[in-house]
Formats: sequence, C-alpha cells, structure tokens
Amino acid sequence: MDIIPLVARFPALASLPRASLGCYPTPVVELARLAPGLWIKRDDLCADPVGGNKARALEFLLGDVHPGDHVITVGSAGSTHALAVAVYASRLGAHVSVGRWRQEMNATAAQVSRRLADTTDAAPIFRTPVGAYLCSWRERRHGARWIPAGGSAPLGILGHVNAGLELVAQIEGGLLPQPERVFVPLGTGGTAAGLALAFRVARRDIHVVGVRVVPRIVGRRGRVLRLAAGTARLIERMTGEHVPRVRRADISVLHHAYGGAYGRETEVGRAAADRLHADAAIRLDPTYSAKAFAAALESSPGGPTLFWLTFDPRMLDTP
Repeated sequence: MDIIPLVARFPALASLPRASLGCYPTPVVELARLAPGLWIKRDDLCADPVGGNKARALEFLLGDVHPGDHVITVGSAGSTHALAVAVYASRLGAHVSVGRWRQEMNATAAQVSRRLADTTDAAPIFRTPVGAYLCSWRERRHGARWIPAGGSAPLGILGHVNAGLELVAQIEGGLLPQPERVFVPLGTGGTAAGLALAFRVARRDIHVVGVRVVPRIVGRRGRVLRLAAGTARLIERMTGEHVPRVRRADISVLHHAYGGAYGRETEVGRAAADRLHADAAIRLDPTYSAKAFAAALESSPGGPTLFWLTFDPRMLDTP
C-alpha cells in the first residue's frame, strides 16, 4: 500500500487500521471556460462504485471492520453517506443497518433512497431524526459498530485531512496554483474540518468556505471548529506531536444557498449544475454539490478558487 500524505506527514499514524477503498490522488481540473481561476477537485473519481468524500472517511471508520461485524449508521432518506456505508461495510463482510428519516426529496435523493432500500434490510423511515437515533442506540447497546452521521468523527475526519494534504502535494507539484478559497458543501462538517486542519498543518493560507446545505443548527462554524480541534487532539495523542489548531478566520460559512429545506433543489443550483455538465460533462446533485458549485461560480473571478466535488453520480448508474 502506498504511503498516503497523512502518514508521510505523521508516520505514527501508519499504525491505524485503514481499509483501502479509494484511488488517489484524485484529479484537479481547470474550469477556465466557466470562470477565470476556477478549478475543480474531482473526488467523484476517488472510489468505485461509490466515490465522493464519504469514501475518504470510511477508509478509517471501517478500517478494523471484519466479516460478521454489525455496522450501524444514520442519515436522511436519500443519504449518500448511508449508501456508502452500506456498500463498503457489506463488501467487508459486515451486516449493515441504517436508521433513516424523512427529507424533502429530489430526483437524485430518490434514486439514492431506492438503492439504499435494495442494499440494506428493510427498515421504517422515521418522521424525524429522533426515531432513527433511538433505534440505532438500541442496536449499539447490543454491540453494533457505530458510524456517525456523515462520518463526521475525528477518526473519519483523518480521511479529509489526508485529502487536504493531497491537494497541497498537487500544488507543490505544479498541477494547480494555490487557491485562495476552497468551496465545499457544509453538511455535518467533517470535510470542511479536515481540509481546514490540513491547510493549517501544511502552513498554507487557504480559506475554506462551507456552503451550508443543512439546517443552521447543524451547519455552523463552531461545529466545524470543534471537529477540527478534536481531530487535532487525536493526531497529538497518536503521534506525540503538536498539531496547530484551525482558527476561526480559516473558515467561513455561506448560508444563502440552503434553499429552506434539506434536499430542496434551488434554481441557482440547477443552473450552475447545467453549466458544469454542458462544459465538462460532470454531474452534480441538487442537495449538496450544485449549491456549493453555484457559490463558487458567484465568487469568481477573484483569485484562484477551487470547488471540491464531494458527490459521485456513478453510484446512481450502478445496478
């Protein structure tokens, strides 16, 4: 197994169990025809059959899962995180349970929901997250392995720290200029936290912009900062090295793209997704990536800007 950037920077982390799910580094591509200085990080190509940012976190979260284990997670009805857990934990021989709750559905979420129903045991979709969490808590009491919503726990966030260090290596290799800003959808916050921490570790002045796609109680800068701090403490415990903390000024949150409900498609997001598909044949999802890409387009030009694609549409094409 190749040495990943995270382990190259912190060799003691090589002792962590890791499931090799992805193929890295993922490409960076310039989108100059859409906006000067705009680039895209194609994490849709990181793994097969379910790429995107979830695979990066699951490499660590599922690292010590064995055949016969019981893995449980939660998510909305059309959760790509839940689908990724179901696919990869099943491949490792585990039994998977998913607690889900209702959301406002769009076409992509409906496809993901159908795939989840085909991949996991039939289970009710609860009216609110409370029911799903209570059901999951009961199973955890009987020894099920818990994967938090979105994979946003320090262990999983290590995958996103690795992603940020991977981008830094691509900058150092001359594959793209250093972006002033990296735009990423902001859901449970793990991706933004890991990227911001990676840029602090690498001493790179790159600002992370989280485009909120969830209710404000979840998509908060304070939550991202706490996740980053918890991940820094995990690295310190395992390596004995001091890890710099993400500063409040390293992250900003854009709230205007949300649309009023989780999963609600917006006209601005749809238009941005149509532009990217027409220019580069890259598909976005209405819940997360279309909204973040629209925000990245709105910010350009204005110095090098990177849009981090966290969604893999191929998961919808696989039977």
